[in-house]
Amino acid sequence: MVQASDDIPLQLKKLKNFKILMPHLLLDYQLYFQSMKQVKKIFSPAIILMNRLKYPQKFTLISSIFVLPLSLVMYLLISEIQSRNDFAEKEKIGNIYLRPLRQLWSDVSLAQITNNDQTKQNELKELKARINNQMQSLEDVDKKYGNILLTTNKFNSIKEKWRQIENQNNTEEKSQAYNTLRQDIDELRNKVGDQSNLILDPDIDSYYLMDATLLKLPEMQYTLADIQLITQKSIQTKQDTVESRIKLIKYLAKLEEYNSELKKNMQDAFNFNPAGNTRPKLENLLNDYTNKIDFLVDTAIPLTENSDTLSSQVFYTAAAENLKLSYILWDKAIVELDVLLQNRINGFVQRQVLLCIFVSTILIVVLYLYIAFYLGVRQTVSSLSAASKQMIDGTVTESITLENRDELAEVVKSFNDIALALVKANKEVNLLNQCLTDENIRMGAELEVTSKLQKMILPQKHELEQIPDLEIAGFMLSATEVGGDYYDVIYHDGKVKIGIGDVTGHGLESGVLMIMVQTAVRTLLEHNETDPKKFLDTLNRTIYQNVQRMNSDKNMTLCLLDYENGKVRLSGQHEEMLVVRRGGLIQRVDTVDLGFPIGLEEEISDFIGHADIQLYPNDVVVLYTDGITEAEDMNGALYGLKRLIQVIKENWQLRAEEIKQAIIQDLWKFIGAKQLLDDVTLVILKQK
Repeated sequence: MVQASDDIPLQLKKLKNFKILMPHLLLDYQLYFQSMKQVKKIFSPAIILMNRLKYPQKFTLISSIFVLPLSLVMYLLISEIQSRNDFAEKEKIGNIYLRPLRQLWSDVSLAQITNNDQTKQNELKELKARINNQMQSLEDVDKKYGNILLTTNKFNSIKEKWRQIENQNNTEEKSQAYNTLRQDIDELRNKVGDQSNLILDPDIDSYYLMDATLLKLPEMQYTLADIQLITQKSIQTKQDTVESRIKLIKYLAKLEEYNSELKKNMQDAFNFNPAGNTRPKLENLLNDYTNKIDFLVDTAIPLTENSDTLSSQVFYTAAAENLKLSYILWDKAIVELDVLLQNRINGFVQRQVLLCIFVSTILIVVLYLYIAFYLGVRQTVSSLSAASKQMIDGTVTESITLENRDELAEVVKSFNDIALALVKANKEVNLLNQCLTDENIRMGAELEVTSKLQKMILPQKHELEQIPDLEIAGFMLSATEVGGDYYDVIYHDGKVKIGIGDVTGHGLESGVLMIMVQTAVRTLLEHNETDPKKFLDTLNRTIYQNVQRMNSDKNMTLCLLDYENGKVRLSGQHEEMLVVRRGGLIQRVDTVDLGFPIGLEEEISDFIGHADIQLYPNDVVVLYTDGITEAEDMNGALYGLKRLIQVIKENWQLRAEEIKQAIIQDLWKFIGAKQLLDDVTLVILKQK
């Protein structure tokens, strides 16, 4: 329905609201002004200043002092400082987790090597005791930070695998289990890096330190441990196979690649370290380590001759020494990374303190000026109070003079004009309201007539009962006064023509289009048109031409069923047709390729097709519009085709009318108190 206030000029609405609210506002102003007299004395200098300025000047002055620094503080303090502070704090948590994890990894690797040497069982026992202690330390850290880093499941898996290793007796199986455990620890380290923001560190110096502690050094440690394992085997078996040499060469190649990247990245970390505190603490140790790795890599392995156990022992010893040195380098690098992160956090905190002091000072000044501005406005309003009351009563007798030089001084002059405008506006509004009321009554009557026409042309119950071989039940409910859904059942010359469709939108145009389609279908049946393609093509041309004449953008989906002697011929594009076979088996018939929306294009014959379906006793055909499947509950969830099919499966053996009632009741139950958003139409056919 058209609302009476929709076409009222905006200015008149404002004047009317002003007249209603002004008495209450002025009363509040007067009461508050009395209590502010003493406070006003304190702000007298500021009041004098503000009263001499125009409103743009006032807002410019106050806003320039308040808005700019406030925006700066909010941006820096919230967006930059807090987010980057939290980012760095999470990186520190990652470093806390990595420390016991590194200790665990190194001892597990050493335990694997010691496990393969029967002469070091006492040392192995000590290693196992250390690993158990480290497991407990890591568990304590995981309890504190596991929820943040999402590492608890992986850690529990590592702990369980270590328990299984302790219970194993076979040396070969233990060695394989140690390999798996090392891989899991390596995966846990990578997960810590991902979840703690370390891998995303924004600063170059700390990023490359992270790269060394999280990626390069662990990879090199892993490779050195593998070199120890393979050379240990050669030493124990006193055999130097081609396979072991190939593996050793591969490991040395990986070491060379990692070592080169480590040297380059660490130099970048030193060069881009503003404080210059990482180079003196790490450079000598780094050079010592990388030089020894280079020496190890440069050691030649004669592939044409058999190496004796001495060469394997050399590689074993060199790998062990480099592994220990890498642990020392890792431990110092992680300390320096923590220092860089803490320095970054301290810088954020200092910046935050300075900004807070700055903003606090600015806020005090701004607050003082705003209070002065408010008191100045209050003084002006109190001077206007008496004149305003007279204007409301329509008894203005004298003009008001203000000392202000701002825009409020012009309000007095406008009051007299407003009073006259209010009287004139009230008359115009009353006249406009009366006109709109008459128009609403007329339009309501037209919509009611159209709605009645729609209901009158629906198939009647006694018509449906006269159709042999079929039980037919239909239901249609419009979401508004006039709906756009269409269905009809016509029994003509021993044949049954069933139609169901959905016009776009709602309202008068949609309802008229629905009536035109029903009339056109009846007309074509009277002319004995039986060919589905000609039928729909002729119908479309008729509707298309009428839609063009109406200058409307409406169109509709339409599906037509021709039933005769248990056979159904389906044509036209609409929602899927559901056929329920014996036992509740659902056959879904898609109509996308059987037609084209009616009234959208003049020529649609190339898009029209048909499908034939054979019905057997007790088979059920369900036709529906999207008002059912797209109905929403209170949470916005859709009813959906799946739920509709489930209700049909549960009730297919009932009579057509009972199936219809079951579906509609389930739909109302689903919708609840939610308003119906679209027209609902349902047609049930059941073969007798």
